[in-house]
Amino acid sequence: MLRLILALVATLTLAACVAEPKWATDEAVAQARYVHNGPPSITLFTVLSTRDGSGAHSGLLINGSERIIFDPAGTWHHPRLPERNDVHFGMTPKMVAFYIDYHARETFDVVEQTIIVSPGVAELVAQRAKAYGAVPKAQCTRSISAILADVPGFESLPSTWYPAKYMQAFAKLPGVTSRKITDSDADDNHGVLLVQADDPRVLD
Repeated sequence: MLRLILALVATLTLAACVAEPKWATDEAVAQARYVHNGPPSITLFTVLSTRDGSGAHSGLLINGSERIIFDPAGTWHHPRLPERNDVHFGMTPKMVAFYIDYHARETFDVVEQTIIVSPGVAELVAQRAKAYGAVPKAQCTRSISAILADVPGFESLPSTWYPAKYMQAFAKLPGVTSRKITDSDADDNHGVLLVQADDPRVLD
């Protein structure tokens, strides 16, 4: 019986570590492509517990020749936006707002940190995100720190598994602007947000 229990625990542990690959078609990706008129930039989103300030998740918004978001091991999705291995395409202002609203609620705040970069750096980060592959659960910050490792301007950032630690290091980069988003929505607001997001009128 003990062996059976241990085997079950091992199976569940392995299952939790397995990435979930997705690969949208070229046509879907091309149709969703969104070019933002702002300067090239990298934005780190960090989800923090309102109870103790601990980090729960990290995401990376990249504004280069197109605007995409790398949401490693995340649960956010939009039914009309294509995804390739944790990279979501077509991140219009409305979609960014949905992303933030999905995470900010009574138990979690979202910290948004943005740094302006050169077009070359934005493209380098975007290509690294696209090439990284599907990310296993609990490795969101680890994957982002790997993508930004040795990228010009980000050399001081540590390699870490911890969202709050990475956020604190990101805050020390020259030129970073930040804001904290709070929301009193209940924890069970995700379904409402996705129903709203499925409305084709809110894609822009």
